Amino acid sequence: MARQLSAGDPAPDVEFPTDQAGDISLATLRGKVLVLYFYPKDDTAGCTNEALAFSASKKRFDAAGIKVIGVSKDSIASHQKFRLKHKLTILLASDPETKIAEAYGVWVEKSLYGRRYMGMERATFLIDANGVIRQVWHKVRVAGHVEAVFEAGRSLSGAS
Repeated sequence: MARQLSAGDPAPDVEFPTDQAGDISLATLRGKVLVLYFYPKDDTAGCTNEALAFSASKKRFDAAGIKVIGVSKDSIASHQKFRLKHKLTILLASDPETKIAEAYGVWVEKSLYGRRYMGMERATFLIDANGVIRQVWHKVRVAGHVEAVFEAGRSLSGAS
Protein backbone atom coordinates (compact mmCIF):
# COMPACT_ATOMS: atom_id res chain seq x y z
CA MET A 1 0.00 0.00 0.00
CA ALA A 2 1.36 3.42 -0.96
CA ARG A 3 2.10 5.91 1.76
CA GLN A 4 -0.25 8.80 2.22
CA LEU A 5 1.09 12.10 0.87
CA SER A 6 1.08 15.27 2.95
CA ALA A 7 1.56 19.01 2.54
CA GLY A 8 5.18 19.71 1.65
CA ASP A 9 5.66 16.48 -0.32
CA PRO A 10 6.48 16.73 -4.02
CA ALA A 11 3.47 15.80 -6.14
CA PRO A 12 4.12 12.52 -7.99
CA ASP A 13 4.69 13.35 -11.65
CA VAL A 14 2.15 11.10 -13.30
CA GLU A 15 0.77 11.02 -16.82
CA PHE A 16 -2.85 10.30 -17.54
CA PRO A 17 -5.41 10.31 -20.35
CA THR A 18 -8.17 12.92 -20.15
CA ASP A 19 -11.58 13.07 -21.75
CA GLN A 20 -10.87 16.35 -23.58
CA ALA A 21 -7.18 17.19 -23.69
CA GLY A 22 -5.49 13.91 -24.56
CA ASP A 23 -2.66 12.71 -22.34
CA ILE A 24 -1.38 15.17 -19.74
CA SER A 25 1.53 14.89 -17.33
CA LEU A 26 1.82 16.93 -14.17
CA ALA A 27 5.21 18.16 -15.42
CA THR A 28 3.43 19.95 -18.30
CA LEU A 29 1.23 21.75 -15.75
CA ARG A 30 4.14 23.21 -13.77
CA GLY A 31 3.81 26.94 -13.39
CA LYS A 32 0.10 26.61 -12.58
CA VAL A 33 -1.67 25.90 -9.33
CA LEU A 34 -3.45 22.56 -9.69
CA VAL A 35 -6.38 20.95 -7.91
CA LEU A 36 -6.26 17.19 -8.42
CA TYR A 37 -9.31 15.57 -6.92
CA PHE A 38 -9.99 11.85 -6.75
CA TYR A 39 -13.51 10.43 -6.73
CA PRO A 40 -14.86 6.86 -6.69
CA LYS A 41 -17.19 6.60 -9.71
CA ASP A 42 -18.80 8.58 -12.50
CA ASP A 43 -22.52 9.30 -12.26
CA THR A 44 -23.03 8.35 -8.61
CA ALA A 45 -24.69 10.80 -6.22
CA GLY A 46 -21.70 12.17 -4.28
CA CYS A 47 -19.36 12.12 -7.27
CA THR A 48 -21.89 13.90 -9.46
CA ASN A 49 -22.49 16.57 -6.81
CA GLU A 50 -18.74 17.12 -6.45
CA ALA A 51 -18.19 17.36 -10.23
CA LEU A 52 -21.15 19.75 -10.57
CA ALA A 53 -19.77 21.94 -7.75
CA PHE A 54 -16.31 22.12 -9.35
CA SER A 55 -17.89 22.80 -12.76
CA ALA A 56 -20.08 25.58 -11.33
CA SER A 57 -16.93 27.25 -9.97
CA LYS A 58 -14.70 26.61 -13.01
CA LYS A 59 -14.73 30.24 -14.19
CA ARG A 60 -13.59 31.38 -10.73
CA PHE A 61 -10.81 28.77 -10.68
CA ASP A 62 -9.76 29.75 -14.22
CA ALA A 63 -9.72 33.46 -13.34
CA ALA A 64 -7.46 32.67 -10.36
CA GLY A 65 -5.10 30.65 -12.57
CA ILE A 66 -6.04 27.33 -10.96
CA LYS A 67 -6.44 24.16 -13.07
CA VAL A 68 -8.95 21.56 -11.81
CA ILE A 69 -8.77 17.89 -12.81
CA GLY A 70 -11.00 15.10 -11.49
CA VAL A 71 -9.58 11.56 -11.44
CA SER A 72 -11.41 8.24 -11.22
CA LYS A 73 -10.92 4.66 -12.34
CA ASP A 74 -13.61 5.11 -15.01
CA SER A 75 -12.79 4.93 -18.71
CA ILE A 76 -12.58 7.91 -21.07
CA ALA A 77 -15.88 6.77 -22.65
CA SER A 78 -17.54 6.79 -19.22
CA HIS A 79 -16.13 10.27 -18.51
CA GLN A 80 -17.50 11.54 -21.83
CA LYS A 81 -21.00 10.23 -21.02
CA PHE A 82 -20.75 11.70 -17.51
CA ARG A 83 -19.69 15.09 -18.93
CA LEU A 84 -22.52 15.19 -21.49
CA LYS A 85 -25.23 14.02 -19.11
CA HIS A 86 -24.38 16.64 -16.46
CA LYS A 87 -22.86 19.39 -18.67
CA LEU A 88 -19.57 19.23 -16.75
CA THR A 89 -16.89 21.80 -17.59
CA ILE A 90 -13.88 20.46 -15.67
CA LEU A 91 -11.28 18.10 -17.09
CA LEU A 92 -11.66 14.42 -16.15
CA ALA A 93 -8.74 11.98 -16.07
CA SER A 94 -8.96 8.23 -16.40
CA ASP A 95 -6.96 5.94 -14.09
CA PRO A 96 -8.20 2.43 -14.98
CA GLU A 97 -5.11 0.69 -13.59
CA THR A 98 -5.12 2.90 -10.44
CA LYS A 99 -1.49 3.95 -10.97
CA ILE A 100 -2.26 7.62 -10.21
CA ALA A 101 -4.41 6.73 -7.20
CA GLU A 102 -1.68 4.47 -5.85
CA ALA A 103 0.99 7.16 -6.37
CA TYR A 104 -1.15 9.58 -4.35
CA GLY A 105 -2.04 6.99 -1.68
CA VAL A 106 -5.79 7.12 -2.32
CA TRP A 107 -6.35 3.57 -3.61
CA VAL A 108 -7.35 2.18 -0.24
CA GLU A 109 -9.09 -0.69 1.47
CA LYS A 110 -12.74 0.07 2.12
CA SER A 111 -15.47 -1.80 3.93
CA LEU A 112 -19.18 -1.99 3.15
CA TYR A 113 -21.54 -4.25 5.13
CA GLY A 114 -18.55 -6.19 6.42
CA ARG A 115 -17.14 -6.79 2.94
CA ARG A 116 -13.62 -5.48 2.36
CA TYR A 117 -12.52 -4.27 -1.06
CA MET A 118 -10.12 -1.82 -2.70
CA GLY A 119 -11.52 1.50 -3.87
CA MET A 120 -10.83 5.15 -4.54
CA GLU A 121 -10.83 7.44 -1.52
CA ARG A 122 -12.53 10.79 -2.15
CA ALA A 123 -9.55 13.10 -1.68
CA THR A 124 -8.27 16.42 -3.04
CA PHE A 125 -4.70 17.64 -3.50
CA LEU A 126 -3.78 21.30 -3.92
CA ILE A 127 -0.47 21.49 -5.77
CA ASP A 128 1.52 24.71 -6.16
CA ALA A 129 3.17 26.01 -9.35
CA ASN A 130 6.43 24.26 -8.38
CA GLY A 131 4.80 20.84 -8.08
CA VAL A 132 4.68 20.74 -4.28
CA ILE A 133 1.56 19.55 -2.46
CA ARG A 134 0.34 22.44 -0.30
CA GLN A 135 -2.85 21.01 1.14
CA VAL A 136 -4.63 17.64 1.21
CA TRP A 137 -8.24 16.87 2.05
CA HIS A 138 -8.96 13.18 2.80
CA LYS A 139 -12.37 11.52 3.09
CA VAL A 140 -13.95 14.61 1.57
CA ARG A 141 -17.50 15.62 2.33
CA VAL A 142 -18.82 17.41 -0.75
CA ALA A 143 -20.82 20.19 0.96
CA GLY A 144 -18.63 23.30 1.18
CA HIS A 145 -15.55 21.50 -0.14
CA VAL A 146 -15.15 23.35 -3.45
CA GLU A 147 -15.26 26.73 -1.68
CA ALA A 148 -12.58 25.63 0.80
CA VAL A 149 -10.37 24.37 -2.04
CA PHE A 150 -10.89 27.59 -4.00
CA GLU A 151 -9.92 29.80 -1.04
CA ALA A 152 -6.78 27.74 -0.37
CA GLY A 153 -5.87 27.75 -4.06
CA ARG A 154 -6.50 31.45 -4.45
CA SER A 155 -4.03 32.20 -1.66
CA LEU A 156 -1.40 30.16 -3.54
CA SER A 157 -2.08 31.68 -6.95
CA GLY A 158 -1.91 35.25 -5.65
CA ALA A 159 -5.34 36.01 -7.12
CA SER A 160 -7.52 38.41 -5.19
